[in-house]
Amino acid sequence: MAITLAEAKVGMADKVDQQIVDMFRRSSLLLDNMVFDNVITPGTGGSTLTYGYIQMKTPSTAAVRTINSEFTPGEAKREQKTTNAVIMGGSFQIDRVLQNTSGAVDELAFQAEQKIKATANYFHNMAINGDSQKGGFDGLKKLLGGTANQVTSQVSLTTSAELDENYNAFLDEMDAFLSTLDGNASLLLMNRAMLIKLRSIARRAGYYERTRDDFGRVVETYAGIPMVDMGKFFDGENTTDVVATEDGKTCIYAVSLGLDGFHGIAPQGEGVIQCFMPDLNTPGAVKTGEVELVAGVALKNTLKAAVLQDIAIGE
Repeated sequence: MAITLAEAKVGMADKVDQQIVDMFRRSSLLLDNMVFDNVITPGTGGSTLTYGYIQMKTPSTAAVRTINSEFTPGEAKREQKTTNAVIMGGSFQIDRVLQNTSGAVDELAFQAEQKIKATANYFHNMAINGDSQKGGFDGLKKLLGGTANQVTSQVSLTTSAELDENYNAFLDEMDAFLSTLDGNASLLLMNRAMLIKLRSIARRAGYYERTRDDFGRVVETYAGIPMVDMGKFFDGENTTDVVATEDGKTCIYAVSLGLDGFHGIAPQGEGVIQCFMPDLNTPGAVKTGEVELVAGVALKNTLKAAVLQDIAIGE
């Protein structure tokens, strides 16, 4: 069984829960488009959210043979893997007096929305940089490490002059990069600085389009593929780009979304997202609200995602 956040919303009777789901969808184009395989059940101890799957590592090949000779054997290679869903989110507290006197700015709604944005950013960071050895699940950076779908850029885009001079060469790189995917790319994931560069290149080549979705959100596309700014991650002390730029170089991730490619994982049912809003009419001066996203990611086929790395864009 699989579910999207839009489908999860339909199954919710509570209007507040539906609004919370919509806030998550508005906060993340990735979450809004991702399919979740919601089949996880806690282990016998009730404390694990492990998802097992078979990953396609190398596809099968075909060849020709001559009369009185045999085919050279060659098999598709698969690998049994596991990953974990994690419980992301947080709680917030407000005084009932502050809520009752908040006026035009609803303090409860404001705090809930900010917690949702923080949770969506946390998911973004895990989807790219997650490492199961450090808790949680492996992100694309680790999942694509050492695969044939790591493509290294040879084109510099550090200045406007270089964009004018090198954009055709970069278009060729993008074509080669996207051709490593099995099927079409669903999304291109990058940081804001790279998106600005790719937008400029797409405009020069006539590959740029800008539309609005059902939420009124602007969606920019490169050759019909949505470009996603993965945003910044705040760890409580420092704010960094989810897709890092190091020594003036960054990367673009391409993903093909679906249960046979890159997808989300979640517990059974429709509880990908849970929210607990306080009842202001009950005793207690300080009210607590909570927001949870229980999810992870899996890459069923290493040819369903790719990364174009070491793109020189400058500091």
